[in-house]
Parts: sequence; structure tokens; C-alpha cells
Amino acid sequence: MTELVTLDIGGTNARFALAEVEEGRVRSLAEPVTLATADHATFRTAWEHFAQLAGRDLPRAVAIAIAGPVQGDTIHFTNNPWVIRPSTLDAEIGVDRFKLVNDFEAVGHAVAQADDGDFTTLSGPDIPLPETGTISIVGPGTGLGVAHVWRDGDDYRVQATEGGHIDFGPIDPIEDSILSRLRKKYRRVSAERVVSGPGIVDIYEALAVIEGRAVQLRDDKTIWRTGMEGTDSLAAASIERFCLMLGSVAGSIALAQGGSSVVIAGGLGQRIKGNILRSGFADRFRAKGRFESMMAAMPVKLITHPQPGLFGAAAAFARDFA
Repeated sequence: MTELVTLDIGGTNARFALAEVEEGRVRSLAEPVTLATADHATFRTAWEHFAQLAGRDLPRAVAIAIAGPVQGDTIHFTNNPWVIRPSTLDAEIGVDRFKLVNDFEAVGHAVAQADDGDFTTLSGPDIPLPETGTISIVGPGTGLGVAHVWRDGDDYRVQATEGGHIDFGPIDPIEDSILSRLRKKYRRVSAERVVSGPGIVDIYEALAVIEGRAVQLRDDKTIWRTGMEGTDSLAAASIERFCLMLGSVAGSIALAQGGSSVVIAGGLGQRIKGNILRSGFADRFRAKGRFESMMAAMPVKLITHPQPGLFGAAAAFARDFA
């Protein structure tokens, strides 16, 4: 059994936890500790703070999921001033072995290793994810993460992709209007422009124009909040439309990747689970013309593991070192 520290570092928060791995699998994941990146000048000082909170010497192994590219000698973060230099990690924090992965790649490892109880069915047959074949992963958040896992029993491979940047394809007049509005701002409109957290703003404004309402300038957080609360009917309609388009995009990704199942990932997906189930998500996912029967037979799941980034980073480490 190998003990390690696993981390999930974003722009605002860094989550730390102790984990144990063995024979390529995660065997345990302790309760995480969340530190605000703004409260720590560097990654090293945050690491030292976690060591103080743990009250013990930390293991000499670490796995880190990073919100951004992990290539190169120096890794910068988009929304915090931290820098990670892989070549000096051993000297800075005293580790012998480390694994760095993109945060959505970590989600892929979590999907591959999580228990059946860490998923809930959104559409299709209510059966476990298949043991063989390709699992397509779609994660709406600040952007639109896309990856896939190919697995054959206990063996699997994770491939992160830029699939969120496929072209947005409207399939009804309302989505034509959304596309028309976006085309005034962007030369090319990708799926990520609409099926992501910030995309709700353009959906909201397009629906206001369709209904002849004055367009009220609201940020995405306000629209999500008032739509979920039900205090703004147009915001609620925007979330409904978001779920429809998420279904369309998820189905297209599965077709392109040869998926036999799909997993929706990310905190936004968990927050709108009820909206997805009440919406026409499932109908849109299936609506692929001659392939409708094939899509209807495909399980679509939501990963509900509380810490997929931490779990997935530890799983990626386990694949290389345990």
C-alpha cells in the first residue's frame, strides 16, 4: 500500500487529501482540506499549511490535478499567482514521486475507478457503465470539458480532448436565434459558447429578445441562481434550454467518439441534476436521426462522487506507481 497526498488545484481553491493506492487502484481517500489560493503566496506555503493541519510528516508522494495545461517546465495558473515547476518539486516539498494531470483528465480516471454507487442515471437504461468500450465524458463548467475513457475490464486509458470546441449546431428556431446573436460577437461559435456556465448569459438574452422583453444585463451567477430558485421565469427557461443543448452536445460527442455510454461531470452538472431530469435532455440526446435507437440504448450517467478531482488524481498516480 502506498500513501500519498492528492490535490485538486483551481483558480480559487486548492483541495488536499491523503490517499492510499495499491495495485493501480485507489483504496482510500481521506476527508479533504480546502485552502483558498488567495491566502497563500505560493504552492509551497499552502503545502506547509496543509502539513500543519495534518499534524504529521506528509508522504513523499503527490498527485496533482491542475485546472489548465500541464506541459512544460513551468506551470502557471489562470486565476491565481502560483507556479509549479516539476523539475524542482522534490526539493521544494520533499517528494520522491509525483503525477501531474489536467483536471479533466483526472475526472476521466475517477470515472474509470469510481464505484457504481458514485453515479446516477440521467437517461437510457439504468444499468452500470459497461466494463468494455468507450465512455464519453462531458463536463460543463467555466468551459466545456470533454474526454473519453477506453476500458477493457480492469485495464483502461484516459484521453483528454478539446471536444468542447466543436461547432455549435442549433436544431430549432430558438437555437437559431441564439446562434445568430453569438455570431455577432464571434466569427465561429463553438459548443462551449453555449453549453458552459457563462453561456447562460447569451441564452438568457436571446430568449428575452424572442419574447420582446427588454434585455436586462445580468451575470451568469445571477441567472443560474434566480433560475434555480424559480424567482425569474426567463432564467428558469434559460436553464431548461441549457439542458436541451447539453443533451444534443453530449449525444454528438458520443457519436464522434464511438461511445457506448456517457458521463456528465462537474459541479454544475450536480447542481442542475433535477433540471436535467425534468427537461428534454434525454430526448435531445437520442435525437440523432437514423441512430436514435442506438442512442436510446446508451446509459447516460452523472458522476456524483464528492471529490472526483482528488480521487482521479490519486487514481492517475496509482496507474503509474502502485
